Amino acid sequence: MSLEIKKSGIPGAGKGLFATTLFKRGDKVIEYTGEVITWAECRRRNEALDGVGAYYFYVNDRKCVDAQNRPDSLARYANDASGLVRLPGMRNNSRFEVIKGRPYIIASRNIKPGDEVFVAYGKEYWDAMRENGFDPKHPHVKKASDTEPHEHLLVPKREAKH
Repeated sequence: MSLEIKKSGIPGAGKGLFATTLFKRGDKVIEYTGEVITWAECRRRNEALDGVGAYYFYVNDRKCVDAQNRPDSLARYANDASGLVRLPGMRNNSRFEVIKGRPYIIASRNIKPGDEVFVAYGKEYWDAMRENGFDPKHPHVKKASDTEPHEHLLVPKREAKH
């Protein structure tokens, strides 16, 4: 196995995904696997979680990957170095990419053995997290929009789904 799960270098992030072998720029690091569901089912499940979010990856309206109940889906452990907590020297070294309808994490620069795999979740993801009160800078502050119905886009993906 070329990846392992250990404590993330990002404070408060929990577990992280780490390389045990070299990944060169452009290499497929890992496929994002889980239960294949529709976007409608993804939204329904997310609402049942009261906006907490889970491990969803949006491919299209007919295909989202839900890794919530799949701890064996290693890709779900990849954290975003550009998320709510940013540390000097830490930056994303990979990206999400859909290839032939399947989501992957692709190395955007060389990832050496021992390096944590960091991938951008997208602005929409972090905006939704802030709307739900998950902001370490303001942990108890909720925006006024939290009382209004709105769609939570807690899906690590590059493009917004409206």
